[in-house]
Amino acid sequence: MINISGDLDATVKSIDETLLVDSNFDMIKRQIEAGGHTGVLYYIDGFIKGGELQKLLMFLVGLSDLGDGQPGAAARFAAVHLPDVEVDVTTNGDDIVRSVLGGCCLMVTDGFAGEAIVIDLRSYPSRDTQDAENDRVMRGARDGFVETLIFNTALIRRRIRDTRLTMKYICVGRKSKTDVVVAYIDGVADIDFVNRLSSQLENADTDALPLGHQSLTEALCRRQWYNPFPKVRLTERPDATAAHLLEGGVAVLCDTSPEAMLLPTSIFDFLQETNDFYFPPFTGSYLRIIRMLVFASTIFITPLWYLLITHSEYLPSWLHFILPNELGALPIIVQLFLTEFALDVLKLASLTTPSTMSNSLSIIGGLLLGDFAIETGWLVPEVIFYMAFTAISNFTQSNYELGYAFKYFRLMLLLLTALFGIWGFCGGLIVILVLLLTMKGVCGKSYLYPLIPWNGRALGKLFLRCKKK
Repeated sequence: MINISGDLDATVKSIDETLLVDSNFDMIKRQIEAGGHTGVLYYIDGFIKGGELQKLLMFLVGLSDLGDGQPGAAARFAAVHLPDVEVDVTTNGDDIVRSVLGGCCLMVTDGFAGEAIVIDLRSYPSRDTQDAENDRVMRGARDGFVETLIFNTALIRRRIRDTRLTMKYICVGRKSKTDVVVAYIDGVADIDFVNRLSSQLENADTDALPLGHQSLTEALCRRQWYNPFPKVRLTERPDATAAHLLEGGVAVLCDTSPEAMLLPTSIFDFLQETNDFYFPPFTGSYLRIIRMLVFASTIFITPLWYLLITHSEYLPSWLHFILPNELGALPIIVQLFLTEFALDVLKLASLTTPSTMSNSLSIIGGLLLGDFAIETGWLVPEVIFYMAFTAISNFTQSNYELGYAFKYFRLMLLLLTALFGIWGFCGGLIVILVLLLTMKGVCGKSYLYPLIPWNGRALGKLFLRCKKK
């Protein structure tokens, strides 16, 4: 623990031991002399703007004194001699450690009367804002969040110039001390929800957030390992985040993560896309309804097809065309499971393949494997068709977790249908419904809103996009 006192030697020793200055090559300790006074600066190499620090050092060594040693000397020195935008006078050891490790510059001298000055000269390594990779639009803005928190908050404030827009800072993680911001519009958002969320973040039982929002989600949400539905909605788009805030929602931004967590979250939120709002209401509503119907069909299409072909006696004559002409060398249920796993293998291969080759690998690999499987009799063409439709339909929405949740339910329905027929299919539907009803969002919000609790107006807006006033 750092102990700031009037004895400069004792203060420096305390800082050196706490920050492990001798063991860390990038922890810089810089001593200066001015007017018979001694000062010491601490900062991390790579986090500080080199030009600004050089100007500061040149200015400090030209001063006649580094504090007069009287109470309040540090505050007076900062007010007169430090023109930097963000300067803080403190004696709190925890704040000093967090500030220095976060990239600020610490200054102590024998004339500050037991106080220290923290100077914000940070310049984090960052990339330029660019189009969001996982939430692209045909029309609209092309800027997206980056890994630097302050840039992300600026992108939101650029879109909402309202004095009620609040950015609440919270430090999360005993070891990482990660910067987290809860953004909301005061008077529009549910303040009780904001307070509960802030309390959960402040009391989050975690050492660090190495994976950004994923680590934060696991720290916030009740553990339900058996329930694959996604707990929160994430977006890389500042325009979608701004729209969510204007509608009374809350956004959580985490340093080092190029995403915003949009809360509260319901299952229906994942079926909305930014593209819907960059088109006229009629076109946006059409695209939204098509997306919902197509994506929902990914759960039922292969289990229902398997149920119908295994109980063809109940199939009307006009649907006999769905029956396969050949059954293949393997049972149909085995073919469906093999194809499900093969699709995941292609995804994994595409992820680890260099970007210049990934598209051609996934397309050519899928074509070659599918053609070879049909020629050798492993698979029948109908299985390839239905699984190809399912794979394409999964990309109608951008949330990977929801796509895999639907995949797990599809596999469960297939297995239960193969074992117990129509009763297994119905039992699988009941299991899905129970998991939906028992799923709880962050801070206890309903996962099925606006269906439960009922809000007809909000439910209608999910399907039909109305013109905003």
